Amino acid sequence: MENQPPKRGNPWVALRPGDDVALRARRVSSAHRLFVDHHRPVDDNQDGKSVRSVVLDSWIRSAQKGVNPDGSARSVDRSGVDLASYRAAHPMSIIRPVVRKLLVEDAADTGLLVAIADEKGHLLWVEGDSSAKDRALQMNFVEGSDWSEDTVGTNAPGTALALDHCVQIFGAEHFIRQAHDWSCTAAPVHDPATGIIVGAIDITGGPRVAVPEVLSLIRATVAAAEAELRLHLLHSRSALADTVLRLEVLGLGRPSLLRDGERIPLSQRHAEILLLLAEHPEGLSSDRLAVLLDESELDAVTIRAEMSRLRKVFGPSNLGSRPYRLLTELGSDVRQVRGALDRGELASALDVYSGPVLPGSEAPGVEDLREELWARVQAAMLREGDQQLLAQWTTSVHGRRDVVAWEAYLAGLDPHSPLHVQVKSRIDLFDRQYAT
Repeated sequence: MENQPPKRGNPWVALRPGDDVALRARRVSSAHRLFVDHHRPVDDNQDGKSVRSVVLDSWIRSAQKGVNPDGSARSVDRSGVDLASYRAAHPMSIIRPVVRKLLVEDAADTGLLVAIADEKGHLLWVEGDSSAKDRALQMNFVEGSDWSEDTVGTNAPGTALALDHCVQIFGAEHFIRQAHDWSCTAAPVHDPATGIIVGAIDITGGPRVAVPEVLSLIRATVAAAEAELRLHLLHSRSALADTVLRLEVLGLGRPSLLRDGERIPLSQRHAEILLLLAEHPEGLSSDRLAVLLDESELDAVTIRAEMSRLRKVFGPSNLGSRPYRLLTELGSDVRQVRGALDRGELASALDVYSGPVLPGSEAPGVEDLREELWARVQAAMLREGDQQLLAQWTTSVHGRRDVVAWEAYLAGLDPHSPLHVQVKSRIDLFDRQYAT
């Protein structure tokens, strides 16, 4: 009965109960070869009933866009903006904890991957089964790659964004051949205030992710994610009523003050003062502030001069004196990291934690804050024991010499894997370097 294609129902669903998966795979593969290799239209006399309308329309768009069926996804050039910074500022970072809770936590050892894409189809996060991640490298299904329909043709996240609808793509329904061993289900995520698409959530794996139950799971996850965005929007509006200033002091970049969307570079001294005042809302006397800024104790005249210059940048109505204190709410990336840790959102904390607090500062008060925040992040990471986050931490500028983290990372690796050997070699190197 292979010459009788099954009747298709909902065009957004790839496989239905009772479908012969192997037969469907052969029919779709045959139709793909007919369309791509022979440039012939697919009609009902040529296995057309095996190609859903949503897929055929996408194939046509892909061909018209000049997508190479033997090509692959490409990495995105962000013109100097690194992926971590881009992700941390993107609205999809807000819903990542929800996605991890509902989808990622149960994806280990299942052969499944969970991807979060931005509104352009660029993959922001790809998490899940480690062996599946390794296999997905062959088609460049990795963080920072472009899986828009315009670039790689028919695929679940790209086509879902193109059509603004949830969709499943099964095997050879993908336009590029590199993806034919995979199936995927994806749906767009919308801004609850404007209705604009902000990204997509995708599950990728074998044929079992192309069944109706997975489509329902993705829809439920998107609903939860959009509810989280709505809640965040309400909190943001409340915060914006009081907070229009944000201090950024993490990492190697120049410290800055964000005010109404404008980035104002700060001197290290002014950043130190604002950070210390934010940490002491009760205020600081000139003598106490001097001690926190310099162990040799700056004199009161120098402190007054610095505060006078700072008022010109920060605003005279925003700084009080006797004691020195903030008269307006000042947000900061330090506060953002702490908040994420308080909520148990370690991945979000690591995305914001781009480096130590004012790494060039030798002010005693800042050094204490730097050590405190680093220790909190490290403790949370060791407590969670997530191998992907440990890998991210140990390859970062602030964690690459963290022996404790390297040892925790090693403990979770397969002793027979090449990666285990590499990590063990790094720890042995540390032992030799630190040996007395």
